[in-house]
Amino acid sequence: MLENFAFYLFLVLLITMLIMLAKKIQVAYPVLLVLAGLLISFIPGVPPIKVEPELIFIIFLPPLLYEAAWSTSWKELWRWRRIIFSFAFVVVFFTALSVAVFANYFIPGFSLALGFLLGGIVSPPDAVSAGAILKFVKVPKRLASILEGESLLNDASSLIIFRFAMIAAATGQFVWYEAAGSFVWMCVGGVGIGITLAYIFLKMHKILPTDPNTDILLTFIAPFSMYLAAEELHASGVLAVVSGGLFLSYRSHDFLSSASRIRTVTVWESFCFLLNGIVFMLIGLDLPEIVNGLGDTDIYTAIGYGVAVTAVLVIVRILAGYAAVITTLVMRNFITVADAQSPGWKTPMIIGWTGMRGVVSLAAALSIPLTLENGAPFPQRNLILFITFVAILLTLLVQGLTLPFLLKKFPPVDRDFVRTEKEIDYEIQNKLAQVAVEKIRKDYADKVDSFPTLKDQLQKYENQLTSSEIIINYAEYRKIYIDILETQRMWLINKNREELLLDEEIIRKHLRILDLQEERMNMKS
Repeated sequence: MLENFAFYLFLVLLITMLIMLAKKIQVAYPVLLVLAGLLISFIPGVPPIKVEPELIFIIFLPPLLYEAAWSTSWKELWRWRRIIFSFAFVVVFFTALSVAVFANYFIPGFSLALGFLLGGIVSPPDAVSAGAILKFVKVPKRLASILEGESLLNDASSLIIFRFAMIAAATGQFVWYEAAGSFVWMCVGGVGIGITLAYIFLKMHKILPTDPNTDILLTFIAPFSMYLAAEELHASGVLAVVSGGLFLSYRSHDFLSSASRIRTVTVWESFCFLLNGIVFMLIGLDLPEIVNGLGDTDIYTAIGYGVAVTAVLVIVRILAGYAAVITTLVMRNFITVADAQSPGWKTPMIIGWTGMRGVVSLAAALSIPLTLENGAPFPQRNLILFITFVAILLTLLVQGLTLPFLLKKFPPVDRDFVRTEKEIDYEIQNKLAQVAVEKIRKDYADKVDSFPTLKDQLQKYENQLTSSEIIINYAEYRKIYIDILETQRMWLINKNREELLLDEEIIRKHLRILDLQEERMNMKS
């Protein structure tokens, strides 16, 4: 590995440059990374990069799911729980069934068990791809929440299908009541193990004398512990990480200090930024190995199978989007639904078109063993792997490149938020100022004259309540404020250079304070 270290470092630099380019040209970065990996794989002399599928699951899946769970709103997840669970479980199962039937009828040598194996692999949409694309186009909050919530759970349901299909394909047997019992344990056990370990980590954060650094380290240990513990007990590691991450995220203000929260979010965003880049680059770099594995299968025939399976995936998901709307319109007469109004035809189409596939599908396909227990080659392994790669590539390129156009051409209506974000920000800021003024007047009225700083702070809050400058002249005010911060920053840097005996940590602390103030101003813009 050390002899290829320079190449690995080059890949990390290339990933960073391509993501910056993607932002510049308004293209989802997974598309550019996969294409770059494809091009690099054809360069002579490029060292082969092979990662064991088990390592992909362990190294990449837990932290990516954990970070996604922390950034997901539990309130929105619960509000849209019915459609999220239907897409994450019912639609995934129906997609796997559709692929299984298609493969059984139209691909020679595919039994129904092998079809379910392929269906379990390609059925879950990739959260990272859709998330990267949705950042370029404004979409209603409800749509983003549904896609985020679905992405947390669909990997678990697809991997459960994959595990059962693997057993059936390898042994030729399928005992439905044993499978049902295993399914219940994988779901219930996974959630239970995740929440139990999350509670233990919460107590560790609260009881142990932690600081921001140790808090960050504990957050890195948590997802891997949850995943490995659940998998060791034959439960769903994905559900364990998701449930544990949601639990800790919901309780984060109970056991993390403000400094720990700020630094944890920053570190995790950078870490997952790198992981996401690596996994999509690996998809492209795996092409030579996948093509060589086809053996006697004609590549054009294999491409045709891949295109056909991809078409099945897209059609089933679009139909599922409209089926979900019809179901909601019927069930609103019997139960309380999140929104009884019809979303129209745009929202189901967009949800259906966000089904890009990604690294979980590729890792699952690579994890198929080369041989059966009796030593015979695993049937159709190479073709399953190639079809999976075609599905990933086509959905990323075709849907990934056309989704922004679709969102701009047919923008869905946002009925949840009729006010602009800046108007809501202004209202919250005024309310916070009012809360602060009431707190000072009620509990610290006798301290105001004794502490000039407290008096100044009170005056600041009162001025905010009586001034509309923040919304009328906001752009000019922001420019002046950031210029003042930059002047203060240069003064600190120069002072650090001039006074050799000055502790640089103090200067860095004040520089971080200025950075936080500027970041707060940028968040308001």
